[in-house]
Amino acid sequence: MVSEISYGNWITHGSQVEEDAAKECVKAALDEGITTFDTADVYAGTRAEEVLGRALKGVRRESLEIFTKVYWPTGPGPNDRGLSRKHITESIHGSLRRLQTDYVDLYQAHRFDHETPLEETLKTFDDLVRQGKVLYVGVSEWSAEQIAAALKIADEMGFDRLVSNQPQYSMLWRVIEAEVVPLCEKEGLGQIVWSPIAQGVLTGKYLPGQPPPAGSRATDPSGSNFISRMLTDDVLTRVQELKPIASDLGLTMAQLAVAWVLQNPNVSSAIVGATRPEQVRDNVKASGVKLDAEVMKKIDDVLGPIVERDPAKTVSPPKRP
Repeated sequence: MVSEISYGNWITHGSQVEEDAAKECVKAALDEGITTFDTADVYAGTRAEEVLGRALKGVRRESLEIFTKVYWPTGPGPNDRGLSRKHITESIHGSLRRLQTDYVDLYQAHRFDHETPLEETLKTFDDLVRQGKVLYVGVSEWSAEQIAAALKIADEMGFDRLVSNQPQYSMLWRVIEAEVVPLCEKEGLGQIVWSPIAQGVLTGKYLPGQPPPAGSRATDPSGSNFISRMLTDDVLTRVQELKPIASDLGLTMAQLAVAWVLQNPNVSSAIVGATRPEQVRDNVKASGVKLDAEVMKKIDDVLGPIVERDPAKTVSPPKRP
C-alpha cells in the first residue's frame, strides 16, 4: 500500500533546495499524510539520498515506504553504472547507508540495461529480496516489451516479480497509455508516475512569449534540459486555456494536473516534488478528487495535438551512460 501522493526528491534535495528547506518539505509531506518517499542513488550525485535519510530520521520506519533506484552512474568507473550484479549489490549497500535504513520498500531499475543479461539483473534483485534488504522490486521507464520479458523470466525462474513501473506521465506526456498500461493492468503492476505537473509547465506559471520566472525549474541547470522541450508558445498557450477548467472545479492548475493522472486506474501514486512546504500542501489536495468524463474531454479538447502519445518515446540508452 502506498500513499496516493508520493514525495520525490529528484533535482531538489542536495542541489536546488538547501537542506533546511528540504527537511521542511519532508515534514510537510509527513504532516499531510504522505507515507511514500521516492529517491534514487544518482540524484544530486548521491546527496539526495543522504538528505532524505536525515530528514526521515526519528520517524517510525514501519510507517514509511522508502523507494530508491539503481542504473545511472554513481562514480567514474565502468562498473559504477548499469544493472550488473556487481553494481546493483554495491549500489544497494550505498543507498541503505545514505538513507540510514536496513531495507528499502521498493528497489527500482532506473532504466533498462542493454549490456547486462536480464536474468542476471532479476536474479540479483531476487537475492536482495531474500536477504531482506529489498521488499519489492520495480522498474522505471521500461517499455512494455521489456517489462513483459522480465515477467516471463521471473515466472520461469521463480524470481520475485516486478510490482511497479515508474514512468513519466502527465496530461502532456501520455506515452504509456497505448502499451505499458494495458500490459501492467493485465499483469498486476501499478504505475508510480513522475512529473505529473510536467516539471511545472502545467502550473501555468510559464507564459508564452515571456522568459521563465527566476528560480524556476526552467532556470536550474540540472532540470532545464527536461523542461525545455515543453516551453514552446504552442504548448504554453494551450496550457493557459486550462485555467478556467481548474477554476470552475475550485482547483489550482497543479492540483488539476495531479488529479488528472490519478484518474487513470493503473496509477497507484503520483510523485510530487517541492522547493517549499506550501507546494506539498497544495499538491496533496489533488488526492481523492474525481474528474468526470466531461472535464476529461474538455482537457483533451484544449490540449489536442500537443499531447505526446508515441510509445516509442519510452527508451533507455543503448549503452550504459
